[in-house]
Amino acid sequence: MSVPTPTPAASTPRIPVTVLTGFLGSGKTTLVNHILTADHGHRIAVIENEFGEIPIDDALVLSGEEEIIEMSNGCCLCCTARTDLIEILRSLVDRRERFDRIIIETSGLADPDPVAQTFFVDEEVARHFVLDAIVTLVDAKHIGAHLDETGPGGVGLQAEDQIAFADRVVVNKVDLVTPDELAEVRRRVSGINATAEILTSTYADLDLPSILGIGAFDRSRNTAGHNGWLEEDEHVHDPSLDSVSVQVEGDVDVDALRAWLGAHLAEHGDDVYRLKGLLFAEGIPAPLIVQGVHRLFDVRPSQIQAADGRTSRLVLIGRNLEREALETGLRGCLVRSLEPARA
Repeated sequence: MSVPTPTPAASTPRIPVTVLTGFLGSGKTTLVNHILTADHGHRIAVIENEFGEIPIDDALVLSGEEEIIEMSNGCCLCCTARTDLIEILRSLVDRRERFDRIIIETSGLADPDPVAQTFFVDEEVARHFVLDAIVTLVDAKHIGAHLDETGPGGVGLQAEDQIAFADRVVVNKVDLVTPDELAEVRRRVSGINATAEILTSTYADLDLPSILGIGAFDRSRNTAGHNGWLEEDEHVHDPSLDSVSVQVEGDVDVDALRAWLGAHLAEHGDDVYRLKGLLFAEGIPAPLIVQGVHRLFDVRPSQIQAADGRTSRLVLIGRNLEREALETGLRGCLVRSLEPARA
């Protein structure tokens, strides 16, 4: 299912949204408080996935029964998710002069997928907001044990899913592990999600530009090269999750691409956690951006300064991915290709 993203007027830029996820105890609360108290010059609204899950400390002033909590310094807001996320985002449109970006913090056991899909399925949300990135925190000391809990009632699949959706993975609490243990954590994270950049931190003390405003879901701005957005380092894959990269030389037919992706995801969407790509279309100098989660995907123009050549590339992260079928399907979308696209 492809849902076009409306383009806002140039005078009204969309508000970037960062989704912050991670298993229980990974350090999300610490990171949120760090963001809210840092001297970064941004006015930030925070949406919590569950009411009362995190305290935002004494720097916040609660105003009666309102859903809006206002920082005493006036620079940040916190909006508690008592109603549906779409309704909260719509309500924030009327207050957009009070902030310039949003952070959505999910609960420790949450699947980030429904949050990400919000920005594909609702036109009003897509008109005013843009999903900037999904940032996943992991606890360096305990993530290995969590991932090993794959039996009935185990939390391994939840922790795995959170990593699979990430554009950035923050390995937190590195002060609690040895260099060898940290190397093993990085290996396992890369085995689940080969394209996510891995950052490390202690007490979630991060350089905020490394997680805010990185454009992982919105590569429409003019940037030189691809900045490793689709690159996979050599690694050993996790046995249950994989990432597959396929590429073709030449221009794709956009209608054929949409038809093939729609058919493929209709059949295999449950197994496709993330989909992203840069594809060239006939007559358009800059590559098109493809982003997707499960059965939802979006194709939009960009101003990316591409490298030499017109190589279209697609990366999927998920389970039961069949490289040959994906290569055949993408090749079948080439302009003037005689080979039919195959789901």
